[in-house]
Amino acid sequence: MSLVLVAGLTACGNKKSRTTHAETEGVYVDLGKLKYQVQISRPLNPNDIEDREYLRGVSDTLGAQDEWFAVFVRVQNESKSFEKPATQYDITDTLNNTFNPVNVDTKANSFAYNPIGIPGNGVIPNPDSLPAQTSINGEMLLFKIPRTNLDNRPLILQIHDPQNFQTVDTVTLDV
Repeated sequence: MSLVLVAGLTACGNKKSRTTHAETEGVYVDLGKLKYQVQISRPLNPNDIEDREYLRGVSDTLGAQDEWFAVFVRVQNESKSFEKPATQYDITDTLNNTFNPVNVDTKANSFAYNPIGIPGNGVIPNPDSLPAQTSINGEMLLFKIPRTNLDNRPLILQIHDPQNFQTVDTVTLDV
């Protein structure tokens, strides 16, 4: 009888837990068959040489009270099949204001998030791409956020499942 009990307890310990919220950046969240990780998030300064590269291909302009805010993500496909990553992301603040990413031309900006799909056991950014060769190792989602809203912390990144937009995983951003 004790062998049956041990086998039953061992089987329970093999369950894979699913993470749907990360309290901080760097933690993977599971959404569908993919794992999403925020590598880093930060305001961008258009006058900084490095940051100017991240802003290539952006046709939108900042208002006097706005900031560019970048979220660099990594998406991992652990399945054997081709998978479509999320195409809908947004950031909410503590006052329930919601911000959507601005369009960034992926042909002009190699750091821009490009959700074309991930082959089995693949990753975004592609290991041979420029974003994967930097210390950030993520593709960029770019948001235009009023400066005052950056004080309404925590800011939460919401990642919407491409199969069911009502299913959302979240990451608390380090601002």
